[in-house]
Amino acid sequence: MKHGFIRVAAVVPSLQVGNCVYNAEHIVAQARQVVEEKASVACFPELCLTGYTCQDLFQNKVLLDEAKQALLYVATQTANLPLTLIVGLPIRHGNRLYNCAAVVAKGEIWGLVPKAFLPNYNEFYEMRWFASAFDLPKGSTVTIGTKEVPLSHQLLFAPEGAEAWRFGVEICEDLWSPAPPSTALALQGADVVFNLSASNALASKATYRRSLIANQSARCICGYVYAGCGFGESTQDVVFTGHGFVAENGCFLAEAASESLEEQCVVAEIDVEKLQAERQANTSFGMAQASEQAKGVYRVVSYDIVPLVWEEMTRKVNPLPFVPQGSLLDERCEEILYIQAAGLAKRLQHTQARKVVLGISGGLDSTLALIVCVKAFDMLHLDRKGIIGVTMPGYGTTNRTYTNAISLMRALGGTLREIDIRKACEQHFADIGHDGTTPDITFENVQARERTQILMDLSNLENGLVVGTGDLSELALGWATYNGDHMSMYGVNVSIPKTLIRHLVRHSAMKTEEAEVRATLLDIVDTPISPELIPANEQGDIVQKTEEVVGPYELHDFFLYHMLRFGMRPEKIYYLALHAFDGHDDRVGRYTETTIKHWLTTFCRRFFAQQFKRSCLPDGPKVGSCSLSPRGDWRMPSDASSALWLSACASL
Repeated sequence: MKHGFIRVAAVVPSLQVGNCVYNAEHIVAQARQVVEEKASVACFPELCLTGYTCQDLFQNKVLLDEAKQALLYVATQTANLPLTLIVGLPIRHGNRLYNCAAVVAKGEIWGLVPKAFLPNYNEFYEMRWFASAFDLPKGSTVTIGTKEVPLSHQLLFAPEGAEAWRFGVEICEDLWSPAPPSTALALQGADVVFNLSASNALASKATYRRSLIANQSARCICGYVYAGCGFGESTQDVVFTGHGFVAENGCFLAEAASESLEEQCVVAEIDVEKLQAERQANTSFGMAQASEQAKGVYRVVSYDIVPLVWEEMTRKVNPLPFVPQGSLLDERCEEILYIQAAGLAKRLQHTQARKVVLGISGGLDSTLALIVCVKAFDMLHLDRKGIIGVTMPGYGTTNRTYTNAISLMRALGGTLREIDIRKACEQHFADIGHDGTTPDITFENVQARERTQILMDLSNLENGLVVGTGDLSELALGWATYNGDHMSMYGVNVSIPKTLIRHLVRHSAMKTEEAEVRATLLDIVDTPISPELIPANEQGDIVQKTEEVVGPYELHDFFLYHMLRFGMRPEKIYYLALHAFDGHDDRVGRYTETTIKHWLTTFCRRFFAQQFKRSCLPDGPKVGSCSLSPRGDWRMPSDASSALWLSACASL
């Protein structure tokens, strides 16, 4: 595997019903094409060596013998290929016939997996010819050529030895049953499940089939590769149009057209390492795994085959993992805004507070917090005058942000307060012996803490709650003044990354019918991100731009997601970032290897050094899959060493 990825293929070859020689030749040809695509495992459709629609020909010895010979032909013709093939054929054992998947690699057949659930309803009547895998005695084998091959639905295959990764196989109807074998396979250790299928085409069936695959791969936290019978099967009573998928934990990585007369092959990389991390973190999966494994361990078939190495991934890496695309973005924004507002509404109801106090800077974070306050007050039918927005001009406040803050507060109907902090800061500078002009960390933090003190004291005076504005990205980097903007009575943005906040504000702008509010919100979206703690330039423009100091938030949010969500090593995060920010997505910038390495190192250093701020966060709602709350998703010692992570970054 390369960085935990295994490249797989779902193949729909050309087929002639009952012509095993023709079918085997096309499978071999497609296998060679798969190797050209650098895939390591290729899944073919159900009964692809004979054709699924042979009907009573399955009871004829000619077809059964030729199917075995065709399997041996496929094995010998692909012996020198660094590829595992999974092909379908009928296999006789004793006096019964089984619909099987054969796992072939290095010129050998390593295992035969019979179909467990046989459809015998509507247009299907498989029980006329086949027996179920459940009917097989334990430890069954079949002689193929000169080799005894295990025959069981309880087989796991380890193509790179015992520990790297494992896969299992199920066949068509198995997936549609109430208890799919893939569930047991996953709990027994299969990271990827391959499905050889012959699901016919019906109106709306493709959509349902797609949802089954997505849900099963998510439920099993596995990769799922599906290859369905296509053009060439008999159309006497039903039509097979072919359908190929590669899915990973509920998401589709690649998909073949379901309406094609041509041979098809779809290739994608499944992140096995990420799946294993997800399973490790999911306690329910672990409990179910312990229960399943108590029923008996499946047989593991190991063989060594070195996977091919590729230079470029076929799957696109999303550079904005927190930001949905298309119509889903608006839907997600509405959902998040509701969660934020509902959290605040509950806190207001519980404390019987009818007022909130928040600092309004004209920046993204405070704007989103204000939008949430308005939504919460409207939900509780409270007067918006109870929303006290305080603008607190300081040394770095620009006319643009100041004007936007005031305009927005007035347009939304809240209570606007203006308290200039400069005189109070000058007194404090004098008290502690600072010259009041050197723009150092003391100069900045004095302002941040003065603003927080004002908000806290004003909330006491008004019998209200201080609503925090800091976001998830700032918490990850420690870009907050300890006991300054780091502190509040309820932090509504605490689990929302900066890359998503911009979209939430833009979404709110496009939804409002008030032209003034829309114009102000859109200008705030376009304003450079800054704490405005350093004086502006002679033209009154922002000098202190956050992303020039700590790095682009689109990079940091990418690093944060993959480190927090999947526990990835810096080497893998770097590898993914190179693909994510290679210029294929015009929503983000394009970054060089040097730039990505630099900011990844910065991220790791700051993430460890600033944990003490996250250890004492105020309450706030979790809205997505990542959170840094010390009471929720993230528990980390404040004095943990970053040495291993920084060493990994240095070696990139």
